[in-house]
Amino acid sequence: MSTHPVWKSDQGDGTYLNPILHLDYSDPDVIRVGGDFFMTASSFNCTPGLPILHSKDLVNWRLVNYAIKNLDLPGYDQPRHGCGVWAPSIRYHAGLFWIFVGLPDEGIYMTTAEDPFGEWSPLSCVKPGRGWIDPCPFWDEDGQAYLVHAFAASRCGIKSKLILHRMDPCGSRVLDEGTIVFDGTANHPTLEGPKLYKRNGYYYIMAPAGGVTNGWQTVLRSRSIWGPYEDRIVLRQGGTSVNGPHQGGYIELESGEGWFIHFQDRNAYGRIVHLQPVRWIDDWPIMGDNGEPVLRHTKPAVGREYPAETIPTSDKFDQKRLGLQWQWFANHKDDWYSIRESGLRLFTQPIPGPLRTMWGVPNILAQKFPAPEFTVTVKLSFAPKSSSEKAGMVVTGNSYAYLALAQSGSGWRLEKWLGNKEQDQDQLEKAVELGSNTVYLRVAVSEPAVCAFSYSLDNQQFHVLGSQFQAVKGHWIGSKIGLFSFDPLSSQELGYADFAWFKVEGGL
Repeated sequence: MSTHPVWKSDQGDGTYLNPILHLDYSDPDVIRVGGDFFMTASSFNCTPGLPILHSKDLVNWRLVNYAIKNLDLPGYDQPRHGCGVWAPSIRYHAGLFWIFVGLPDEGIYMTTAEDPFGEWSPLSCVKPGRGWIDPCPFWDEDGQAYLVHAFAASRCGIKSKLILHRMDPCGSRVLDEGTIVFDGTANHPTLEGPKLYKRNGYYYIMAPAGGVTNGWQTVLRSRSIWGPYEDRIVLRQGGTSVNGPHQGGYIELESGEGWFIHFQDRNAYGRIVHLQPVRWIDDWPIMGDNGEPVLRHTKPAVGREYPAETIPTSDKFDQKRLGLQWQWFANHKDDWYSIRESGLRLFTQPIPGPLRTMWGVPNILAQKFPAPEFTVTVKLSFAPKSSSEKAGMVVTGNSYAYLALAQSGSGWRLEKWLGNKEQDQDQLEKAVELGSNTVYLRVAVSEPAVCAFSYSLDNQQFHVLGSQFQAVKGHWIGSKIGLFSFDPLSSQELGYADFAWFKVEGGL
């Protein structure tokens, strides 16, 4: 099976193309520890959560771990679209790696690890409550610790303001009610996602504003951590094609170079990851090309060249565990699947909640859209025990489409379904009778995320099924390509679906 990457940032000539990751790693934050870089990002309701990515040069990234397996909190056994893990920050302090994260309905939580490639501690609540989001810790040179965070108006009615707390140096709790250190209502609406740094005697809060689609990157500066803070916009779209460039993390290399990693909201493709050079003039950062994003640039000066890396897409399902590119849409159980000589086996699961549509299915096994254009093909063999069971491939989002194989009398039927989050019933668009329980399913994605579904019985001649589908983003996340086997009627006996492989082709 081809492993040719569908998106490659490293151009092999000392330059890179943006985005460095054409993948939905929303709200990225990044740190440098010696010669290593680590990134984490939002994962919302998907599990495992809090991805850990590693790089040696800020351009080539490898997905190496997750900080949490599931969200061990009430309600996450069902898909809670748009909830869960929002905008984490990652730091290294006192020999530990730290991630602080806001769960908008539960509070601010923290996890640590001595080895980021190993096991992380269970999430611990630092500040309970609704509406506290986007936390970032800071340990000052005098041993004092602080926590800055933003607010979610949808939960607490407050937005565009940043609050600073004193924090126990062990990171376990905040020590006061906090002080509002900046109000962006007038000039920086929807100010959020703060990251706190100290450089040349100044405290800096780097925070996005203006909203994810058309916003900008704001930097606040003060000689005192409590302010007052001066403000300046340091990155915006300008005359480029990169809309809303903001929300990310600043990194300074051993060479002294400054770099900023941020996202761009590309609708169905999600919030893809860009890398901007940073210059400092009069103790203010200038990002990109005089405040506008670069599309191609010289790679960071890390002292040597490192091999090109890409996040995996295709999967032969020939390892002992699932590839790290896969996530579920809710808290998952290990007995939902097994990996066998024949590939991946998904055991049919009932839909746990009252909703009988794909929107309510937790056991969708999915990965992010990996490029502007690509094709996915899977081989499916279905062994249901009930005629209501369905197995197949889905393009997820607030509106979604899927191919589902099901029993039809003594034979088989392949169905094309459409649905959206507002409906209580998915709509059958088209169906075809098949003479086999084994079928090859395909979806071809072309700009701007237009999806064409087709099928084959021999993996040679493919037949289009239904009309083209315009993929759209989900609740705070991009579209995904997913595999499933579920039963909307919750039959007593359930079967399984075998996926021999998952092949991704096309792109650059």
